[in-house]
Amino acid sequence: MEFEDLTNMFAQEEDNSSSSVIADYEKQIFDYKQLIQISMSLSSTILDLTKLIETINYTTLAQMRTLGAGMFVMRTFDSNTFSLDDNYTGLEPDANIEYEIPVNCKFTNFLTEQNKTFTIPELKTAIGNENLPVQISSLKPTLIIPLKQKNRLNGVLLLGEQIISEPYTEYEREWILMLASLAAIAINNTSLIEQTTTDMMTHLKLKTYFYTVLEEKIETSVNEDLQLSVLMLDIDFFKKFNDTYGHACGDYVLQSISKIIAREIRGQDLAGRYGGEEFVVMLYKTDSKAAISVAERIRSAIETEKYVYEGSELHVTISIGVATLDSKEPISAKLLVEYADRALYQSKENGRNRVTLASKDMPSVKDNLAANENKKNADSEKKPETKKRSKSGAKTTKSKSTSKTKSKE
Repeated sequence: MEFEDLTNMFAQEEDNSSSSVIADYEKQIFDYKQLIQISMSLSSTILDLTKLIETINYTTLAQMRTLGAGMFVMRTFDSNTFSLDDNYTGLEPDANIEYEIPVNCKFTNFLTEQNKTFTIPELKTAIGNENLPVQISSLKPTLIIPLKQKNRLNGVLLLGEQIISEPYTEYEREWILMLASLAAIAINNTSLIEQTTTDMMTHLKLKTYFYTVLEEKIETSVNEDLQLSVLMLDIDFFKKFNDTYGHACGDYVLQSISKIIAREIRGQDLAGRYGGEEFVVMLYKTDSKAAISVAERIRSAIETEKYVYEGSELHVTISIGVATLDSKEPISAKLLVEYADRALYQSKENGRNRVTLASKDMPSVKDNLAANENKKNADSEKKPETKKRSKSGAKTTKSKSTSKTKSKE
């Protein structure tokens, strides 16, 4: 081979090497730009944990070229387990397994101390096969990533089957770990928001937060011509639990009812404590027929549940009003809730423990109360006056007492 040919060959290899280095740097720059965009996307969804998790999962699918992704997170900020729930796509959970992992166990404690990703074989070597939760191994993840923020484990991200059956590179592992850090920060921020918008007694949303979300969902429903319904719920004869067994019993009933309501609705729906023994539920993308079905399911579940307080069995029922948004004639969140409240009043008037659908001609609660007050006064005037003798012997007439406003109880 001529000297000139050798020179050209080495020059070509050097050019190829330089091109490869440049290509690697360009890819890294592109990937970092992606992380910035992902961070912005995650920040815009921190008010909705369900949407946040969905965003993280789909971002992971696209960036890591996998067919599935899932995330174990705490249901509420004070949960003692990480739960999978519906936080997955492309994975195949076993119907016989409850996908909950204790916050404090060998597996989670190990991940808390680490800042790296793991495959199943790597985890088995590190903590032993007996300490690897079946909830993780049964999903057959190709990679397990801890979601950590300030040395606190906020969840566990799982990657499913890979599109290309090749081991993850160190660069890919490093990149997904950076994504996991952004996800953990977003989840932590969502948790902080949850603490300030959640009723500590029932773990349902506060009234003000509920109205904020409802206004946003109404706007979206009108713009996209979607269905949306609201339920107003009130525990029947709630006062008797406080009067008979004490306020601690009332708290027990409120907490029990709240769990049932939360259990019977979807992740895209929202339940809140309206005040006292009243609750409110937003059913997104739900027409009146489906809303009545959900309301009946909640009513039946509450009626058939077994409640035992300090050895005493309690019978608890609930009355429900349903109102559905007409996207052709949009109304405010306040008015939609008021319509549901009118229907709730009718459920109370018609015997309680029932569901009523609001109609446009249904009178307001204020009008109903006024009508009942007038009826009471009219009935009172028809009764003969009761006469008594005073101590001095003179006849006196008992004055008519003012009727009290009828409550929903």
